[in-house]
Amino acid sequence: MVKARSHLCAKMSSSSTTTAMSTSCRDHEDEIEWEMRPGGMLVQKRNDKDDCVPPLLNVRLRILHGVLRYEISVNSQATFGEVKKVLMGKTGLQIGDQKIIYKEKERLNGEYLDRCGVKNRSKLILMEDPSSIERRYIEMRKNARIQTAYRAISDVSMEVDKLAEQVSAIEKSILNGVKVPEIQITTLIEMLMRQAIKLDNISAEGDVYAQKHLQGKRVQRCVETLDVLKISNPLIKPVVVAAKWETFDPPPTTSRWEFFN
Repeated sequence: MVKARSHLCAKMSSSSTTTAMSTSCRDHEDEIEWEMRPGGMLVQKRNDKDDCVPPLLNVRLRILHGVLRYEISVNSQATFGEVKKVLMGKTGLQIGDQKIIYKEKERLNGEYLDRCGVKNRSKLILMEDPSSIERRYIEMRKNARIQTAYRAISDVSMEVDKLAEQVSAIEKSILNGVKVPEIQITTLIEMLMRQAIKLDNISAEGDVYAQKHLQGKRVQRCVETLDVLKISNPLIKPVVVAAKWETFDPPPTTSRWEFFN
C-alpha cells in the first residue's frame, strides 16, 4: 500500500511539473522582450536557452505586392526591418513606406523571422503605407507644376531673346545718328510688356522662381533702354546730303564748209 501510494504521488508530482513548465513556456511565448542594437534599431530580444533546434542559414521568401511577385533570400534570423531593406532595392519603396503582413498581422521592423514562425518558402504580403501614396501623389503634382513653369519660362526666354536683338539694332541705329520711326519703338515696348505679363502669371518657387526673376530683369532692362531711346530719337536731325555734280566741257566743234562749183 505504501509502495502504490508513493508511485501515485510521484506521478502527480510529475504531472504538476509538466503543467507548470507548459504554462511557463506559453507565458514566455506571449511575452516579447525588446533590446536596442548598436545602430539604434529596437529588435526582439533573443534568449539562447530557447533555441533548441539550430535554424536554417538562409530562407527563401515569396513576396506578394499587388499583382507583382518577388522572391528573396535572407537569413532565417533576420528581422522584418532587414527584409524591408532588401525589398527597397526591388520595389523602390522606402522602409518607412512598407508594411509587411504575415499570418494576417502587420510585423514590426524589430521582430525576428524565426520567432514569428517564418520558414522557407513562406509567403509575405507587402503593402504600401496609404500615407506614402498620398505623399507621392502630392510630390508628382508638385513636379508637374514645376515642369510646366519651366516650359513657360523657357518660351518667354526665347521671345525675349528675339526682342532683345531688335532693341540692340534700334540702339545701334540711333547712336549712329539714324532716326527710327517712333511706332517701331512703341510696338517693341508693348511686345516686351506682354512677356512681362506672362511671367507674372507663372507660379514659381525655388530655382524656378530664380529663373523667372532673371527673365523679368531682362525684360525690364530692354524696356528701360527703349524709353531712353524714345526720348533721344526725336532729337536726331536728319542729315541732308547735297549732291555734287561734275561738269564737263563740251567737245570742240569743227566747221564743215560746203563747196560749190
